[in-house]
Order: sequence, then C-alpha cells, then structure tokens
Amino acid sequence: MKLLVAALESELVAFSEPLDGFDRLVTGPGKLKATYGLTRALDAGAYDEILVVGTAGALDETVGSGVHEIHWAFQHDVINEDGVRGEHVSMPQRIDLGVGDVSIATGDSFIDDAEAVEIILSLGGRLVDMESYAYAWVAAQFCVPIRIWKAVSDNAKDGANITWEEAVTDCSHQLREHVREVYGV
Repeated sequence: MKLLVAALESELVAFSEPLDGFDRLVTGPGKLKATYGLTRALDAGAYDEILVVGTAGALDETVGSGVHEIHWAFQHDVINEDGVRGEHVSMPQRIDLGVGDVSIATGDSFIDDAEAVEIILSLGGRLVDMESYAYAWVAAQFCVPIRIWKAVSDNAKDGANITWEEAVTDCSHQLREHVREVYGV
C-alpha cells in the first residue's frame, strides 16, 4: 500500500475518487503539522511508498510551470549555532531523495517578496514550500521511500499570495494527471 499525502485538502481537489493502492492523508500546512501528521500515519500503518503532491512557489525563473519531482530539500528558515542560515543545529542540512529535477526550500512562512527570494536562491532553493523537508525527514526516520511532486502555483515574489487561491485547482489537476500517467490510477 502507498500513502498519498498533501498539506491541504484543496491540493487534492482533483483527487475526488479514491486511488487504488493508495491511502490518503492531509496533514495541514507547515513543518510541525506535516511532521506530526506523517509520523502518526507511519506509526499506525506500514507503507511501501509515500507520494507527496502539492503546490510550490518558483524562486528560479528557469523553473517552468507544471509538475516537478523534488531532488533534495532543505530548511531555509533555520540558523545553526555559527549563524549559518539554512543549516539546523541538529538536523541534516539537506535531505536527498535520489531522483527528481529540482531542489525545494522549506520554511514556515509564505514567501512573497524579492529579498526573501534572493536569500533562498543563494542557499540553493529553486522552489519553496512549507512541508517538503519535514515529509522527507519523517520518511527517512521510518525508512519508507518518498517521492515529492510539486506543481508550480506562483512565482514567489510580490503579490504571490493573491494568485495562489486561483492556481491551486489547476495545480491539483496537473498533479492528478501526473499520478495517472506514472501510476496508472
């Protein structure tokens, strides 16, 4: 059995029917809710794979629209004991997923200004969200393979929060089609 995970119910609007071979989990937004929700699910049941679907803001102008598989994730909103941004005091700086075409920066704030974008780009982030690092970390703790697919909902710059509400439905349909193409369900 596989586990289909999203942070928000709205990211699954195009997934109205149950998928054969998948359980479904909506964790809520942010790193803490993502960690808590996925930990509870993995503690309660055994899964062969986790598939995370959701939206992300594009930081890098070369990252096009559509669905991207995450190659590695890091936290952009942490600072280690030496004052180095993007490095946690006691957690891995980044989590490699082994496949995918793009990096994602995870943090507990919505990124919608040019200054924050430049900082995160300098750390290696090309997409930004609020959960991917947490999902990848929890999956590693349980030794369950994880794939993270993100559809670009906006360019994470001034005014991005205005267009996200309108884009989430389109992103959900893109993700649903990608699941259909890859998994045949």
